Amino acid sequence: MFKNAELFESAPVPKAVLKLALPTILTMLVNVFYNMVDTFFIARTNDPNQVAAVSLATPVFLFLMAAGNIFGIGGSAYLSRSLGEKKHERVAHISAFCCYGGIVIGLVIGAIFLLFTEPLLTLCGASPNTLGFASDYLRWIAYGAPMVVFGVAFSNMVRGEGAAKTAMFGQTLGMVVNMVLDPIMILGMKLGVAGAAIATVIGNIITCVFYVVYILTSKRTMLSLNPVKVSLGDGIFSNVFAIGTPASLNNVLMSLSNIMMNNFLAGYGDVYVASMGIAGKANMFIVFIMLGLAFGVQPLVGYSFGAKNYRRMNEVVRFTSMGNLVIGSVLTVVYFFFSAQIVGVFMDDPETVQYSILMVRALQLSMPVLGILFVLNNTFQAMGKALPSLILSVSRQGLVFVPLLFITRAIAGLNGIIYCQAIADIFSVTMALIMFQFMKKEMVTPAATEK
Repeated sequence: MFKNAELFESAPVPKAVLKLALPTILTMLVNVFYNMVDTFFIARTNDPNQVAAVSLATPVFLFLMAAGNIFGIGGSAYLSRSLGEKKHERVAHISAFCCYGGIVIGLVIGAIFLLFTEPLLTLCGASPNTLGFASDYLRWIAYGAPMVVFGVAFSNMVRGEGAAKTAMFGQTLGMVVNMVLDPIMILGMKLGVAGAAIATVIGNIITCVFYVVYILTSKRTMLSLNPVKVSLGDGIFSNVFAIGTPASLNNVLMSLSNIMMNNFLAGYGDVYVASMGIAGKANMFIVFIMLGLAFGVQPLVGYSFGAKNYRRMNEVVRFTSMGNLVIGSVLTVVYFFFSAQIVGVFMDDPETVQYSILMVRALQLSMPVLGILFVLNNTFQAMGKALPSLILSVSRQGLVFVPLLFITRAIAGLNGIIYCQAIADIFSVTMALIMFQFMKKEMVTPAATEK
């Protein structure tokens, strides 16, 4: 029996959204704090090359996140729709497939990282000053690759059946362990960026252990790790990859776009790479809150769509979009006026701080409306609408961003590179709104759900 049926089916929309999204938002905030702590302690080495090295390795690391999202977002979206359709046995098959599929993909990606460390980082824009540091970081991440993929996948799977607090605890536990180990390994043991990577791997191991114990011992979950339950049939393979691939592609394109941007910035000097890395870390606070709200309601959207309760689904989308609009607008104002203080948390090198402030403010141009894009893209994923999700994924970081990067650089040089992401975001939000309006016309709520 599904334990969260009342929450998904009849609880008032604001209550259901808050109960599902608040733990996800809190997880995202811890994630932001963790990323800031990571950068903070690396910056305490007073070596901009080490800060730049982590920025250069991050796009490669995003490939692991992409693999986790194939199984996490693709699996949880199909899982939520299956719960709405009352296909409870299918949930066990979905989760088992995502477990072992994720581990295998993690092993493959980790091996690629180890075999091609320096070529990958050189492609990302590493210079002789940063290549050694970035290589140390990436090699350690490679050893923990299967755990990273599993952790990303199952945080989404657990949240997909409505256990948002459990998903939050598993992710938070790993990040807290990571943050505790950061100063010990980076500064105390003088391992620098390698210490940051080792702490990341240990934190992911802790997260994986927590989810395994939860699934094996809890009576409240329908998830399974039993290899006998692995199945490619009943639409599992096609549905997981149809939605997981666009979600994954978003990470891949984000990685590639960061690689391109870092290469362009490196042409002006390593300080600009470090500055954009700091600006991106600082901006995570806003982005992750809005992502947390969007991710948190995805199970509710998927369940409502599976149950053909389109009225409730549209109410959830509308309420969540307005929430992100308010959050984005308020935090944009705060970031614009306090950008110097925010950047100063990470670095006290005057030149790096100067350019980081400029980059933080540039990123704020799209922040008020960017959260709407996150909500609508997660809505398309929850509905199993692979094509709209794919279009948005390849647009924001690909079809829109890449041409704009060349155009804005040609027109405005360094400033064009800095402002490119905000312009691409505004284009993508507009596209998402148009697509959703067309899609709403196709959904007619059955009479039974209109009561």
